[in-house]
Amino acid sequence: MAQKRQSSSGEPGFLVHNRGDSVGVAVADLASQTKANGRLLSGEETPKVTLHDAVPLGHKLALREIARGERVIKYGQVIGEATSDIHAGNHVHVHNIRGLRWVKKESK
Repeated sequence: MAQKRQSSSGEPGFLVHNRGDSVGVAVADLASQTKANGRLLSGEETPKVTLHDAVPLGHKLALREIARGERVIKYGQVIGEATSDIHAGNHVHVHNIRGLRWVKKESK
């Protein structure tokens, strides 16, 4: 099992692809109840978030509050819709987001 790390060492624990994204992507396994430093790929900004959940490598974490029904943004694009309220620092995955193709099918 991979060791979870805290990213307060100065190395980014997550990346944000585009300014305005509502989620970042973990570049290491991140432990719950830690402060994580991020890096915006297109600038010098270094967002920070306190993690409320463990976030595995490659998974998404919420950078801000995302309300149920709100569109989730990654890469500057809508990637899905929140199925429950998501708090900043929460793990964002299939348990609290769904792709819009499912939303469209259900609304027909």
